[in-house]
Amino acid sequence: MHEGGNDDGHRAGSGVDRPAFLALERELTVLLRRARASQGEMAREVHPDLESSAYGLLVRLDECGKQRATELAAYIGVGKATMSRQLRALEELGLVAREPDPADGRAWLVALTQEGQDRVRRVREARRARYAGRLADWETHEVTELARLLHQLNRGMEK
Repeated sequence: MHEGGNDDGHRAGSGVDRPAFLALERELTVLLRRARASQGEMAREVHPDLESSAYGLLVRLDECGKQRATELAAYIGVGKATMSRQLRALEELGLVAREPDPADGRAWLVALTQEGQDRVRRVREARRARYAGRLADWETHEVTELARLLHQLNRGMEK
């Protein structure tokens, strides 16, 4: 490998019609299509009435704890109105609750309820078990490298 990080010595951004980018586009398209379908399945496993798009909110709250709705909206990439609608639906399902932000009496924090925590964690554990089963013939270092590269891709997409 050359200094640029790929086999032909060119920087990655030097040509979007190169075979590497065509292959990347094809594989990401397949991955994203499968991820959307999987997210819908996981959302229904958490609660039959849960919208697919709300699953990511629940995962974020599970990982990060209480957050303001504005922080969640920024992270997910939706507007305030969409976030308010999704949070209202999650509250009605008993999966999240709002409480006043002690740092700012005008703001609210959103947190998973105990029911929400239990349901989200159960689904996430089952998902990890499915990944482990499907990647059982992979070496641990390959799974680690895939996670590292996906993290790098996600960071690059934030820019």
